[in-house]
Amino acid sequence: MTEQQETGAKSPGANGPLAGLKIIEMAGIGPVPFCAMLLADLGAEVIRIDRKGTEDSLTTLAVLKRGRRSVALDLKRRPAVDALLHLVERADALIEGFRPGVMERLGLGPQECHARNPRLVYGRMTGWGQDGPLAMTAGHDLNFIALTGALAAIGTAAEPLPPLNLVGDFAGGALYLAIGVLAAVFEARRSGHGQVVDAAMVDGAASLMTAFYGLAACGAWKNERGTNFLDGGAPFYRVYRCADRKWLAVAAVEPQFYAALLDRLGLRQIDAGRQWERDDWPALHALLSRTFALKGRDAWAAHFEGSDACVAPVLDMTEAPHHLHNRARQSFVEIEGVVQPAPAPRFSRTKLGPPKPPRAPGEDTQEVLEAWGVPIETIGELRRSGAI
Repeated sequence: MTEQQETGAKSPGANGPLAGLKIIEMAGIGPVPFCAMLLADLGAEVIRIDRKGTEDSLTTLAVLKRGRRSVALDLKRRPAVDALLHLVERADALIEGFRPGVMERLGLGPQECHARNPRLVYGRMTGWGQDGPLAMTAGHDLNFIALTGALAAIGTAAEPLPPLNLVGDFAGGALYLAIGVLAAVFEARRSGHGQVVDAAMVDGAASLMTAFYGLAACGAWKNERGTNFLDGGAPFYRVYRCADRKWLAVAAVEPQFYAALLDRLGLRQIDAGRQWERDDWPALHALLSRTFALKGRDAWAAHFEGSDACVAPVLDMTEAPHHLHNRARQSFVEIEGVVQPAPAPRFSRTKLGPPKPPRAPGEDTQEVLEAWGVPIETIGELRRSGAI
């Protein structure tokens, strides 16, 4: 248990169920900053370690940097490494996203960190994992999900399409890193021993495909895009273009919802009992396409409002924050003029506070070092040596 946990102290402005948890984030791109943002959103005190001299206008992916303070260190200088190891002594976890071996070469690998803090959880985020034939190979989200079956299953009948970088970086990467770190922290509080969490995007993306591998195993999923009930093959689970060239999402999978869809559309000539007759799907798709093309998207959304037909307008990122439901739930927030998704999920008792805006690299170096117990004399030496 860290000193902060023993005293019950909270970081300034801490809210949420993770208040009191102290995490060091080695600055990077993609899943590590998103994971750090999620943990900070839930109340953890996350300190981002930026490279000294980093130029950052706080415009590039700035929302991913919200909610934590920044310390800038020149980790090529030994005093800076020692300062970071001092912070490690007070931390519950450290998360990093470099290629295997980089942290070891800096003198900040698991061995060095656990020598200073045996209870530390050391979270490692990579695309291919810490070992295996591709471990040292460069790659990005699209490469990682390509090896899992996920990319092959997403897209049109003609070609796979990149699903943004949601499947690899953020879902298969950041979320699995977050749950792995939290699970290891939970275990460390019982055992008194930390450990390394090897979170790989290729593993996480594969895990996300579990249900579809299950469907394939029982013959309910084909390896042909656009022929399955969840990949656009089914006329009752796909998007339709409306008269205004905007789109409507239809997801009436269960029989009662499918019946409600047909009823609202006035298509009583369609036998709802034949919903899963695949030979009927092409003709039904054509009929629904013609029907939805008769009115604009918002007119259809109003038409289906309050029904169980599972129909929703496809909103873009300028529209989504203004939707009535999203406004009612405050699903989006505005921080210093930037509209962005609010922290999630919600908690009944340990309420989440509003996210704090991102900080520039090194903006909080002195404050954090002092708060985490680095002596003033040592901070002065760090400045004189150029380490901070």
